[in-house]
Amino acid sequence: MIKVLIERQLLEGLDEEYGHAAKALLRGCMEMPGYISGESLKDIQRPTHRVIITLWKNEQSWKDWEKSAKRQQLLAGICGLLAADEKVTLLAPL
Repeated sequence: MIKVLIERQLLEGLDEEYGHAAKALLRGCMEMPGYISGESLKDIQRPTHRVIITLWKNEQSWKDWEKSAKRQQLLAGICGLLAADEKVTLLAPL
């Protein structure tokens, strides 16, 4: 199993719009083979910083979702709300 850590920096004042778009993106990945679970978190110290952690069966499952047309379509709804490109980190247990 792997975890995928996604960090996003929102533009000020777009919390509500981001919330709707992020939920749609999470619903989309829940339909993908290999998806196990996920959570979306808000940084207490930096209110425009978001962290998403998802758990996948393996790296290939994540890559299939990452490159999918569905993710690209849903991600387009988030890109305009971000101050910078999202940062994605793949993590494996030791």
